[in-house]
Amino acid sequence: MQYMFLIYSADGSGPQPGTPEFDQLMADYGAFTKDVRDAGVMHEGAPLQGVETATTVRVRGGNVDAVDGPFAETKEVLGGYYILECADLDDAIARAAKIPTAVYGSIEVRPVLSM
Repeated sequence: MQYMFLIYSADGSGPQPGTPEFDQLMADYGAFTKDVRDAGVMHEGAPLQGVETATTVRVRGGNVDAVDGPFAETKEVLGGYYILECADLDDAIARAAKIPTAVYGSIEVRPVLSM
């Protein structure tokens, strides 16, 4: 079954660019991505541009409203995602725990609905 791993963290909560800790975070992401690719379970994944580039679209009463910013007011924002093939939820949770942001942010794990 495919699961989507949505990677959330609060702005400034993790290592900052230009620091050795950030370089290590990027190396850790590279290692995780290589691991799931080598295991043959990765379908897709990508980081997202900063939340300041987000636009939220709502249609209410036939009117389209596009506003700058993320879809909800929250301290944590979506920073990237993976779609992985996992045996079951326990396997998905184990893989989510290996995503580097899990130590200071959160990883939402959701099954992908097969249409």
